Amino acid sequence: MQETTMHGRDAIHGAQGVAWITIEGNRYKFAQLISLEARMDKTKTQVPIMGRTGKGNKATGWEGTGSATFHYNTSVFRMLLKRYKDTGEDIYFDIQITNEDGSAKVGRQTTILQDCNLDGGIIASLDADADYLEDSVDFTFEDWDMPEEFSILPEMQ
Repeated sequence: MQETTMHGRDAIHGAQGVAWITIEGNRYKFAQLISLEARMDKTKTQVPIMGRTGKGNKATGWEGTGSATFHYNTSVFRMLLKRYKDTGEDIYFDIQITNEDGSAKVGRQTTILQDCNLDGGIIASLDADADYLEDSVDFTFEDWDMPEEFSILPEMQ
């Protein structure tokens, strides 16, 4: 019996997508983006259980973290860090990421990271040996939503 496998065309091309950042009502296309990754990690507590030699694990919460690498040609994030330094006001923002590869049957997925907050970032950069400069930030987020999700491939059913 021949097993059905995924078609290569259904792998999502990493550059086929777009990201938007919304800061204080201003929406910016994150055109400088090279890569972005957001993770949700569950917090678990070990639970002792009578009659077992091992403990169980119970989910008790979660934490959202992310990182982004982008071309060093925007001051948007530096201005948020400077504002925090100068005033103590910490600014939260949203990031919307849409993956859409027209050759893949799965369609598109959109994820919105809500109440993102910078952990820090590069405030100045020079590199005489670089073809181009890169910037990067690490961040946390408080919530997320997925208003669009990939469809199920026929091979999965």
